Amino acid sequence: MISGIVAIVGRPNVGKSTIFNRIIGERKSIVEDTPGVTRDRIYGKAEWLTKEFRVIDTGGIQLADQPFREEINMQVEIAIDEADTILFVVSGKDGITNDDEYIARLLQRSNKPVVLAVNKIDDYAENNNIYEFYNLGLGDPIAVSGSHGIGIGDALDALIQTFPDKKQKDYDGMTRFCIIGRPNVGKSSLVNAILNQDRVIVSNVEGTTRDAIDTPFKREGKDYVVIDTAGIRKRGKVYENIEKYSVLRAMSAIERSDVVLVVIDGEKGIREQDKHVAGFAHEAGKGVIIVYNKWDTVDKDESTMARIEKQIRTQFVYLSYAPILFVSALKKQRIQTILPMIDAVHDSSLLRIQTNVLNEVLMDAQLMTPPPTHKGKRLKIYYASQVAVAPPTFVLFVNEPELLHFSYKRFLENSLREAFGFEGTTLRILARERT
Repeated sequence: MISGIVAIVGRPNVGKSTIFNRIIGERKSIVEDTPGVTRDRIYGKAEWLTKEFRVIDTGGIQLADQPFREEINMQVEIAIDEADTILFVVSGKDGITNDDEYIARLLQRSNKPVVLAVNKIDDYAENNNIYEFYNLGLGDPIAVSGSHGIGIGDALDALIQTFPDKKQKDYDGMTRFCIIGRPNVGKSSLVNAILNQDRVIVSNVEGTTRDAIDTPFKREGKDYVVIDTAGIRKRGKVYENIEKYSVLRAMSAIERSDVVLVVIDGEKGIREQDKHVAGFAHEAGKGVIIVYNKWDTVDKDESTMARIEKQIRTQFVYLSYAPILFVSALKKQRIQTILPMIDAVHDSSLLRIQTNVLNEVLMDAQLMTPPPTHKGKRLKIYYASQVAVAPPTFVLFVNEPELLHFSYKRFLENSLREAFGFEGTTLRILARERT
């Protein structure tokens, strides 16, 4: 469970991206000694003292009329809106600047908890440099060095103490599904059509719905929770991809869901952003259904559906397992197909295969198509076991794990799907050396 969301803010070139990479444990953010190089907020997941949280790396705020200043300012404001806690990074080598004071005032107005990290304190002798930062009025400054990892633990200790006490809603025994997609594809209309009531505001303005909305309901004796994740509204003259504004809520909703409905706008067709949004659901290992909405606006003949389905399969190769539904939320066409499909996909994600049956299928697959050789060696699969569900996860005990090439793994996955279905759910196949 995600305990909180941290936004790292500060003026350019104080080392925010270095600290971000240090916290999440990978070099995900661009690090370059040029002011303003980080123009997009970048998201990561971290864990400290058993608490899991999300981290947002923002572009810097600055007062001078530099390129991207307005965009960066807006990114930080949005990050502050989305975050539970702010990690404000300043430079111990530069001292307090006008930009630091401007940011401090902005953070004080946010009424969010703030942890003040004085970066670039690379030597104990430089610790005295932190004391002037008390003048920012943001509490005790913490000396850190993003480059060397010094003090990062102290900053994380302070951060997790500020996290809100989030209680997970009790949805035991209920099928949880969320609806994701780029703005204005009809997510809210789809929620209303499924619920058969105008529960969510519907508008043609992109990003009307700001927050995820959980709605429990019952249908034919079954309990469901629908999580509507709509994009955050456009603000000011920000011409960035709107997907970046809604990604955090979408990711959080996906984590809480059993099944994810990826909605595509049938009026505008498939966009590159649709693939990014769908990728979050796939990577999270959730059940996935592709919903082609606004089907009523499409000029159709007898081959239209087959042609569009082929386009979707070509564009979403990694979602070959996901069923496709063609619906119109506005006209309530084919809406009745959604909940039965959610049930089927959820059941697939929870499917357990008996070990002896699993091994028979994999043995037959190997006999039909033996593993290829690699550098004179051939993969040997001794036996397999299912170790988890949601998503179904299988461990193959083999002679050498590195011999399991991705193409043969895909063949084995297809064999499992052919034998057991697994419609709408990703499969994970892991190789372990037999000891």
